[in-house]
Amino acid sequence: TDKVHQTPTAILKGPEDKVNLTCSHTDSNYYMILWYQQAGQNTALKLIGYVRFTSLTVEDSFKGRFDVSGDAAANKMAYLHFPKVTEAEDSAVYFCAASEAQCFTIPSLLYKNPL
Repeated sequence: TDKVHQTPTAILKGPEDKVNLTCSHTDSNYYMILWYQQAGQNTALKLIGYVRFTSLTVEDSFKGRFDVSGDAAANKMAYLHFPKVTEAEDSAVYFCAASEAQCFTIPSLLYKNPL
């Protein structure tokens, strides 16, 4: 069964239009929703940002053009907002994904400094 849903499934907007995409999931083990962009003929997915529980992150290369919001745990929903379509690469395919929340460590903190 499908556990992750994105709406709208297709959208056509012009320059300066605002865009809102919604992602929801039904898995109680998922606490993270991620947004990706696939621009042009490029098959690579670029991470736009993510919601981890209620913590919001937008990658530096997308800051100022995209916003993320939502609650990936309690409401199981996240939103991707374009205040306005401004760049040619904004014409792209957008994907959302849900995941178990990940814990990140900073490797340098794992080593004890010599006395």
